[in-house]
Amino acid sequence: MTTATGNPSVFDAGLPFIDYSGAQSPDEAQAIIRQAREQSPIAIGPYGPEVLTYDLAHAVLRDQRFRVPQGMYLAAQGITSGPVWDRVCSTIISIDGPEHTRLRQLVATAFNRRAIERLRTTVVDVVSDLVDRQVARGHCDVVTDIARQYPTPVICALLGAPAEDWAQLSAWVDDFMQAFDWHVAQHETAILTAWDALDAYIDDMVVRRRHTLTDDLISDLIRAEEDGDRLSADELRVLSTSLLAAGTDTTRNQVAGSVHVLCEHPEQWALLGAHPDLAGRAVEETMRHSPVAIGAVRMALEDVELAGITIPTGTFVLVNTAAANRDPAVYDDPDRLDITREGAPAMQTFGAGTHYCLGVHLAKMELAEALAHMTARMPNPRVTGPAPWKPLAGLSGPITLPIAFDRVDQSWRAAS
Repeated sequence: MTTATGNPSVFDAGLPFIDYSGAQSPDEAQAIIRQAREQSPIAIGPYGPEVLTYDLAHAVLRDQRFRVPQGMYLAAQGITSGPVWDRVCSTIISIDGPEHTRLRQLVATAFNRRAIERLRTTVVDVVSDLVDRQVARGHCDVVTDIARQYPTPVICALLGAPAEDWAQLSAWVDDFMQAFDWHVAQHETAILTAWDALDAYIDDMVVRRRHTLTDDLISDLIRAEEDGDRLSADELRVLSTSLLAAGTDTTRNQVAGSVHVLCEHPEQWALLGAHPDLAGRAVEETMRHSPVAIGAVRMALEDVELAGITIPTGTFVLVNTAAANRDPAVYDDPDRLDITREGAPAMQTFGAGTHYCLGVHLAKMELAEALAHMTARMPNPRVTGPAPWKPLAGLSGPITLPIAFDRVDQSWRAAS
């Protein structure tokens, strides 16, 4: 069908179909994406159109004619009402327009670089302890022994949750995060049970902090004020719960994903181990090359023309930031992993525009410290067994990542 502008609708333009849901790794998914992008900058995926080039992804994420759909991925699964729908619609990532801007302004100070820097000692202590437990063994499963255990103490320290609650909070997060995946109906009971428990926990923390403010995120959010405006009790709960979940699950998956790709490029692992000052670049490059989040979903608020094709009003569009990150029109030899890469544009994994990731400074710090410590103290790593990734259509990352590495003499540590 030709639209009023004379351009074909995205659904009638003969675009390539793309489906990487069965891919076992980012490279396998990227091979599928590459074939489609060679035919068109837009493809049709299982859930709707997908934008595959850097320029289009960059533009759509900043285009006010697109918004984050209410309920995120739920409507595409046929869920447009009910308790999970109501909960997801209340999160900051699902809110758009002036209300979203208001909430970000109120919490921005709590997430700026200076505020997050106070957590560096905690981050270093946590990752050092986790790595210390493995170095004498000469082998570990990166997912279970390091990545899964790493972000929870950090985000709990950020919130001010005591250590004895970390394991329970981590378990609740596992169930809670299924609300932002593609199989919500199968897990609705577990999602709601975990969400109720997290809400009650945060409510209790807020009540206690109101009487005794401390140096943590909950206290910062209680203090937050912009032109006399403050967060309500409901907003405090929703923001804290969402940040606990988002700051845990994405980071632990990306730690494992970044370690995996560095293990597959031993010269890059050795280079970082010898030059820890490259850790920041290693974060950027591994998240460009092998991100655990494939992209961001948007909905067209009006008919929008993209690359000579009309995206009709109400259409759900996946901005495939993983595809954008390997666009050969922007990156030289995009499939190459190079932690010394210079002059390349910023990778799109953290999003852009009004929904740019609030936790970007903390995530980069955690990833940089993890990669610097592991490459320095686990030389010559070898993947010793299968390391498949979870489906790349949702939040992905290695399911398991068994590695062996050369043992490092620990006697200097005892002497010091």
